[in-house]
Amino acid sequence: MLTLIFVVLLIAVVIKILVFALKAAWGITRIVLSVVLFPIIFIALALTGFISVAIVGLIVVGLISIIGGLIIK
Repeated sequence: MLTLIFVVLLIAVVIKILVFALKAAWGITRIVLSVVLFPIIFIALALTGFISVAIVGLIVVGLISIIGGLIIK
């Protein structure tokens, strides 16, 4: 009986740890994408001659961040 209770509680703890790990990994992924990858993509677009695409992308991202900042406050 104690073994069954132990196994059930162990499974519950492992599931909670996995959910927490997925949430943490998603947060880290968002930080890496927004701080590292997006600027590199825009710089690469500008250097390869797609400056108009880079400017449109920056305008779209800027508007989304401004509107998102106003909505959250």
